Amino acid sequence: QVQLVESGGGLAQAGGSLRLSCAASGFIFRLAAMGWYRQAPGKQRELVASIGSGGSTNYADSVKGRFTISRDNAKGTVYLQMNSLKPEDTAVYYCNARGRTQSGRDYDYWGQGTQVTVSS
Repeated sequence: QVQLVESGGGLAQAGGSLRLSCAASGFIFRLAAMGWYRQAPGKQRELVASIGSGGSTNYADSVKGRFTISRDNAKGTVYLQMNSLKPEDTAVYYCNARGRTQSGRDYDYWGQGTQVTVSS
């Protein structure tokens, strides 16, 4: 059974920091590309950051220099360190896992989301 369990969301002041965690199970974590997406009210879900199985990273322009994505394959966990938070970072943040099983089936898994609210 695949599970992506996010934690670490909450309320922060502008300029503050939060660290999101996503604990994964039910698939071969080290082979998956992991990502964090967010969705603000009335807006489409957007990619925040991603990290490949080899460790390559990609960031949305709006978070470059402020957010850092990392992964711990031994723990099956991906992190999003968010610094210098802005009110416009307020959104529900979702963990995502993508890859291909050993039998050749593509997968695309989502967590339940965690709310991040940044006050001005």
